[in-house]
Amino acid sequence: MEQKQTVRIGSKAPDFILDDHNEKPFKLSDFKGKKVLLSFHPLAWTSVCAQQMQTLEENKKNFDKTNTIAVGISVDPTPSKKAWAKHLGIKNIRLLSDFWPHGNVAQQYGIFRVDDGISERANIIIDEEQKISFVKIYPIAQLPDVKEIINFLKTKNNYRKNLSIYAMR
Repeated sequence: MEQKQTVRIGSKAPDFILDDHNEKPFKLSDFKGKKVLLSFHPLAWTSVCAQQMQTLEENKKNFDKTNTIAVGISVDPTPSKKAWAKHLGIKNIRLLSDFWPHGNVAQQYGIFRVDDGISERANIIIDEEQKISFVKIYPIAQLPDVKEIINFLKTKNNYRKNLSIYAMR
């Protein structure tokens, strides 16, 4: 099986539009000027995926502090994501449906598992200029470390602040 190469750090993020669990469109390019965390999970209604989305929800304030929009993405259809969000108590994080064309966004980002029909478990961060700044693929059974993501976002914020101060001198 030939796998498309994963997006590279520094490359322009492929734009997309997906419906969230409330059937509202999410267009990546609408968030230029903010960082976006694309937190891919293989399937709703599984324990590790549930924990992954709950940690995003629990860390909403940390994402806000770093000018970051965090979203969960899987190949599940919108009605399933809506029921799952309600079941998990997700109120602030948008859960995006990459259902049709099946896994298209995961394919664009090079993390679609063709033989399984699902995405990898992965976190991809897009910076304010819509460029890829972080890519990490995790073993399917492993819960991503949200602290690692938040630390990366804080470090990037400090770097930009220091750069701005330096540029003003």
